[in-house]
Amino acid sequence: MKSVNAAHQLSAAAASRAIADGKLTCEALTASCLERIAAREGEVQAWACVDPAQALAAARAIDKLPRRSRIHGIPVGIKDVIDTHDMPTEYGSPIYKGNVPACDAACVAQIRELGGLILGKTVSTEFATRHPNKTRHPLNPLRSPGGSSSGSAAAVADFMVPVALGTQTSSSIIRPAAYCGVVGFKPSFGLINRAGLKFLAESLDTIGILARTVPDAALILEELTGLPPMRFGGNCNTRPRVGLCRTPWWGEADDATRENIERAAHKLAAAGALVTELVLDPGFGELNRIQTEISSYEFFRALSFERTRHPELISASLTSRIAAGGKITRDQYAAGCAAADRGRAQIADAFRDYDVLLAPSTRGEAPTIDSTGDPTFGLLWTLLRLPCLTVPFGHGPLGLPLGVQLIGAADRDRSLLAHAEWSRQVLQA
Repeated sequence: MKSVNAAHQLSAAAASRAIADGKLTCEALTASCLERIAAREGEVQAWACVDPAQALAAARAIDKLPRRSRIHGIPVGIKDVIDTHDMPTEYGSPIYKGNVPACDAACVAQIRELGGLILGKTVSTEFATRHPNKTRHPLNPLRSPGGSSSGSAAAVADFMVPVALGTQTSSSIIRPAAYCGVVGFKPSFGLINRAGLKFLAESLDTIGILARTVPDAALILEELTGLPPMRFGGNCNTRPRVGLCRTPWWGEADDATRENIERAAHKLAAAGALVTELVLDPGFGELNRIQTEISSYEFFRALSFERTRHPELISASLTSRIAAGGKITRDQYAAGCAAADRGRAQIADAFRDYDVLLAPSTRGEAPTIDSTGDPTFGLLWTLLRLPCLTVPFGHGPLGLPLGVQLIGAADRDRSLLAHAEWSRQVLQA
């Protein structure tokens, strides 16, 4: 058992076991996280709101309760587009400065009900789009942690909190997880209840998890959804059927990323996975554009109050995207939705031959701080509403983390998590 001062280094699963065994308290774990935040927040700037006195008082109250679940006593960061009744929720925008919602989002209320601790709100980009906010990369302050779940990825990577919730509309969990070297898990669409999430694109927005381990991501998912607990043991001989999917945008990845994916495929095959190449039908090449059209049409409407009442407080980049969304007709939108439905049916057929697909998470390592990175390698899978997970693997030319993306069949999240943990063990051996 680590000392209290190092408790923030524990995984959520390890901390859960220690609390259950009486070797650790929620107060001690929270205090350790807060010490880490105090030491590092000035450089990383991962938090939109954290109140140490409030967090410690909540931790002491949790320690007096009987154990309620496996996340009892575990601190969780909440992306600042998800409502909390006792902390500001500002959606990454000056329009909502000081805004405190009347109630918690459903997932936040569940975490509290299960005995988890809401440590604070992690920084989001503006309305979970691409305009950068204040968060810096934990390993290099001149680099971006990605977006839009910037603070969640950076806080988890920097050991400020064991797990955090994020959201994804295009690549907002997968991309920052890869840049920061953590596990990013976007579940199947709608698996985690979205009540109390500030919608950007209601047919795409998905709540997911940033964590340091695959079992930690599974733990949070299971407790929030009622899925049965998984057993993660040693390196099991699952021999997953892996589809190496370079995607139509393979040429847009940098050399280091392409080499990293090929190396990952080789290592998985050498360990017993059945790796074959999956070449997508040419029609899939249109789906990134269609994802952009659908999301733009939806967030033009979702942000109607903000764009009509406070246009001067919206960034130029988002203003441009909103304007583009206003030009998309209902017929174009309906055609895009129909194409997405066809793509979902086609990819379901492909998964008859594969357990998971292997694809890039990003174009390369973390970009400079004036950008949150390119979402190219997340758009397709988010549009298809598939569960996706980034596993840290490899490094770019600057020594910053790279990740590989594993994609599962719709609603087969537990299968994806199991194969992702097997893959992680192989890749990081």
